[in-house]
Amino acid sequence: MLQLVYVSSVAPNAADADPAAILAASRTNNRRDAITGLLYSDGARFLQAIEGPETQVEAAFERIRQDSRHRAIVLLSRRAIAAREFGDWAMAHRAPGADADRFIESVARLAANAAPDVRATFEGFARVRRAA
Repeated sequence: MLQLVYVSSVAPNAADADPAAILAASRTNNRRDAITGLLYSDGARFLQAIEGPETQVEAAFERIRQDSRHRAIVLLSRRAIAAREFGDWAMAHRAPGADADRFIESVARLAANAAPDVRATFEGFARVRRAA
């Protein structure tokens, strides 16, 4: 099984992308492809871990790379995993004006079973983005 973690910026033309629509489409695709993971979104950045069968994860990442809502995509890690670290796919989205501490707690809970470095990436990113 493969796990990829990437970060990207929201493209200027996608600033109003509907997180609910992204989540609905992703859930459909991920269920079909046996992909799980975590997608962090705050309206300016995406941080995502995707995990599952190697072929499907690679195909999903290629779709993401072609998605015009993303720019400056950086692959942070690519590693083989023995078991899923995120279980069911989830999305953490921070709406403008939402409680930052509650959001950070939510990200920590969603990443609790991830490898320490992956968990630290998500938790640290949420803290840094709180200040942005």
